[in-house]
Amino acid sequence: MTLSVLTELAEANRPEQFALLEHAAERLASSDAVTTLLVRGSLARGTADRLSDIDFVVGVRDSQFEEYVSVLDALATTELGSILPGWRDSIVGDMGGLGFVYLIGWAGQLQQLDLYLVPASHIGQVREQADCQTIFTRDRSAEFEPDSTTARFVSGEVSRPRTCTDLLVEAMVVGYLIRKRISRGQRLIAYSEVFLFNTAAKNLIKAALAPRSTYYGWYQLEAEVGATPIGRECLAHLTALISAPGIPTLASLTDGLNRVFAVAELAAPDAIDTIRDAIDAYRHYLELP
Repeated sequence: MTLSVLTELAEANRPEQFALLEHAAERLASSDAVTTLLVRGSLARGTADRLSDIDFVVGVRDSQFEEYVSVLDALATTELGSILPGWRDSIVGDMGGLGFVYLIGWAGQLQQLDLYLVPASHIGQVREQADCQTIFTRDRSAEFEPDSTTARFVSGEVSRPRTCTDLLVEAMVVGYLIRKRISRGQRLIAYSEVFLFNTAAKNLIKAALAPRSTYYGWYQLEAEVGATPIGRECLAHLTALISAPGIPTLASLTDGLNRVFAVAELAAPDAIDTIRDAIDAYRHYLELP
């Protein structure tokens, strides 16, 4: 670990974030598959506040990339205290890898941990592309050759259809992001994320009730899912979601989250059962009724 960089970050940021940053860096670096750790975002720039996320780029040996992705949720849960499986981040820019967002229970609060996994052969490109600081390098002299198998795996993961559980997790993570925007008064960013939240709810309904749909986006949604009582009830919740204020309040966000959970209970009860304990923890941290 580059202690001088960590020391600088410790002086520039709140202790809560730095303590989690240091803990996460140590746990991630303990795997031989990890070659490099970069910190980016407000923590790297020294502009973080109490709501700032912790944003890592994790260089992983090309030959071990797929295996590392497969165990990442387990590592985040057991080693870092994530309350949810990772959300496959669809907001982060493409740097040749895969992004995941975790919600970590830390010091009695939820903290956001962003992990962007990139094949070690791409780390040089990421350093040029992203504003980041290196805090760990396993072997400065090592060189890594690109692996076409890893590139195909990344492409396959990006295009893989999301399960109902994936989409429920997405709605919960985006709900947490919206909560932060409301707290910061970031009205325009909150507005953009409300659309993402509502789209996750729509996609959850489609994945559960019209999994073989050939229509794009919102097209023919009422015809495809509105033929059954469950479908009509789900559409009623979705209509309420998209009719809520474009710029959210805590009250509208709470109502929206409860509607997403209601939709999941109706249309995808197995998804609820899979992460029921995580939902309870999420409700506790966000103080949802």
